[in-house]
Amino acid sequence: MEQALEPRAAETGPSLRGHLAICRFDHWFKNVFVLPGVVVALGMEPERLTLALVPCLLLGLLAIGIVASSNYVINEVLDAPFDRNHPDKCRRPVPSGRVHIPLAYMQWIALAILGIGLGALINTGFALTMLALWLAGCAYNLRPLRTKDLPYVDVLSESLNNPLRMLAGWFIVAPHAFPPASLLLSYWMIGGYFMAMKRLAEMRHIGAERAAAYRRSFAHYDESSLLVTVMFYASSSMLFLGAFIMRYRLALILATPLVALVMALYMRIGLREDSPVQHPEQLYRERLFVAVTAACALALGFCMFVDASFLGPWFAPTAPTDPNAIP
Repeated sequence: MEQALEPRAAETGPSLRGHLAICRFDHWFKNVFVLPGVVVALGMEPERLTLALVPCLLLGLLAIGIVASSNYVINEVLDAPFDRNHPDKCRRPVPSGRVHIPLAYMQWIALAILGIGLGALINTGFALTMLALWLAGCAYNLRPLRTKDLPYVDVLSESLNNPLRMLAGWFIVAPHAFPPASLLLSYWMIGGYFMAMKRLAEMRHIGAERAAAYRRSFAHYDESSLLVTVMFYASSSMLFLGAFIMRYRLALILATPLVALVMALYMRIGLREDSPVQHPEQLYRERLFVAVTAACALALGFCMFVDASFLGPWFAPTAPTDPNAIP
């Protein structure tokens, strides 16, 4: 019996595996949210599509992954007391004792310096975006702000990573310009939609009382209020996307039904019992959702590079317009 317990005891002490686990390398798939920024910038300036872009893109993806891991490390360390109240997250490396805390703080700083430093090798705009991404992680996790404890602000602050990732992708291609605000706002709001659905799925899974012990902001939520915010983020995202489409790339309107379908499928998944939306890294198992998302991404990318002048007459103004509007 004692021999059977020895391996388990060894696993509960600080280990290299525990310190690697808190970097959450399996979450690096979220770096795909950098690619729309790359595609949009190339759609605006197609002459920048050269072989020289490939190493910059790979370096950029590595840099943003490392900065994200820095944010994950501090998140794991500071959330450990709350994770112990979660039925699944209580088994994470820090609450289960597999991480040496002082070393984890050093790990947090070292990863930030490395990621921002790699970003500086690309260009100043990209490096500043990496710094903003890291500071956003600090605001989300560290007191006195710790925005993750504030209702509604928690979703907005965490989903801010979305436009920052898009901005990073844009700066890899076009460091001399700034992307349209309408596109960044749309990307921010769709991130809010995904995060609000995740909050709803978590509350439905672990219950309102236990959810409040796990995350303070949950004390101010119920299923109704979360569904209202889901609707707000979804509609805001599509409205801002429409503003971008009408001003910059009318061809993208052809892909909007697929965008709406992706959002609808995500909601259907999010409303399931014990929904996988709680763990976005597991969504690859949802074959229909993955297939539709891939088709949507391809359609949006394709529409960025096609001539859709034939659509102009269909969407030309047919009523008097504001003469003071921005042309």
